Amino acid sequence: MSERSERAETGMTTRRSVLGNSHVDRAESAKTDFDTDFQTFIMEGAWGSVWSRPGLTKRERSLITLALLAAGGHEEEFAMHVRATANTGASANDIKEALLHVAVYAGVPAANSAFKVAKAELSLGQDEKGAAE
Repeated sequence: MSERSERAETGMTTRRSVLGNSHVDRAESAKTDFDTDFQTFIMEGAWGSVWSRPGLTKRERSLITLALLAAGGHEEEFAMHVRATANTGASANDIKEALLHVAVYAGVPAANSAFKVAKAELSLGQDEKGAAE
């Protein structure tokens, strides 16, 4: 197995800080020869380059990501990034505000679907939080 590039190492650190260790560990254990090159591309490009840049905070990147995923109708990725807001500092109110922008600029149906997913994910987070208290 080849050594990971510095950008991939940076990406892994950023990815873990945003998505959490358990999510990343599950994703890493699910990699196969078929998708390893794609996973490396994502690690270096998305996480090691864009998400690791100093220009925006993780909260700001999180909100941009949520808006783009909602606008594109990418519900599974959107749900994952709603869960990640626990690590990025974006609040439920921040998500709501981002989705109102989605409604205006990308369409009410996209925002409606995203609100449904966000409500479900946020209520799961509250249920888990309540169970821990």
